[in-house]
Order: sequence, then structure tokens, then C-alpha cells
Amino acid sequence: MGFLDHLTEKPWLEGEDQGVDTDGAGIFSVATPQLGLRVFLGVVTVLFTLFIVAYTDRMVVRDWRPMPEPWLLWVNTALLVASSVAFHRAWVGADRGQIDGVRAGLHAAGVFAFAFLAGQLLAWQQLVALGYFAASNPANAFFYLLTAVHAVHLLGGLVAWGRTTAKVWRGLTPGQVHLSVELCAVYWHFLLVVWLVMFGLLLLT
Repeated sequence: MGFLDHLTEKPWLEGEDQGVDTDGAGIFSVATPQLGLRVFLGVVTVLFTLFIVAYTDRMVVRDWRPMPEPWLLWVNTALLVASSVAFHRAWVGADRGQIDGVRAGLHAAGVFAFAFLAGQLLAWQQLVALGYFAASNPANAFFYLLTAVHAVHLLGGLVAWGRTTAKVWRGLTPGQVHLSVELCAVYWHFLLVVWLVMFGLLLLT
């Protein structure tokens, strides 16, 4: 092949000549919902990273007075871990075609998740009762902001959990709900990691 022939080559047409599928499936092998979740998690990661950077920068100012961490936060952390484990159990059940495992995992995950949110509300109430208001100190404001934003993302995950659980109750097979369960589990594992980083930061500071 000459140099001019090489320059005028049209490689995107070679697939058509050879009967190769060129609809893009080979390029984008990830399912659209999975790709969408990855993009969303990337955005959320940037958001929480900016919050954490702002937190660490602000804490060096003189008016920063760290607030105590209620013991209830340890309980809430254990509840979120249990919820993530339950989601993983549902995911494994979907992989193995065990609808009972999927159902049990989803139910347990939902119970632990709602318990976590209730525990967060109770922790906020305890702090307010002790006089730790958001407007009284930057450390207090950051605590309420970080935990509230995390809780909002958790509520969004519970919407997906509710839709997935409804599919199971309608009698769909493990194969039909596998993708939904997988996305819920991945999202929950992500929220657990975010919370552990935030909680560790609160303890260290």
C-alpha cells in the first residue's frame, strides 16, 4: 500500500466491508445505567472532596471550636455497615438466581438504612439540646452540612431501593432485577466509604 493510499484509508468503513457490527456495542461495553451511575459517583466524589478540602482549610482558623462526636454516631456507622452488607447479600443472591436471598437482603438493607437516618436525626437533636447550633461555630455548621448532604444522597438511594424491592414483590426473577440490585449495592458501598471518610475526619479533628 502506498503512502497516498494510506492517507486516504477509511478504517471506520472496514467493519462494514467485513460484516462487523459497528453500532458501538464493542466500544461501550458497559450498560447505560452502569455508565450513568459511574458518572454520577464521579460527580458526587468531587462534591464531597471539595467539602472535605474546605473543612480542613477552615479548621485552622482561630474561631474553630471542634464539637463532640455523640456516641450515637458509632451506632449509626455500624447500621450503615450492616445495610451495605445486606445489599451485598442481595447482590450475591441475584448472581446465584436465589430470589429469597435477594428479598431478604433488600429488606434488611432497607431496615438498617432507615435506622441509620433515624439515628442521624437523633444525634442532631442531642447536639442541639446541648447547645451546639449550626450558627454558633463553623465546626458545627460543617458537621450539620456534611451529614445532611450525605443523608440526602442516602434518601436518593432509598428511592432506588424502593423501586427495586417493588420489582421483587411483583414476581420478577433474579435475572430481571439483577442490574437494579447491583446498582443499589454499588451505590450503597460508595455511600459507606464516603461516610467512613467523613466520620474518620470528624474523629481526627
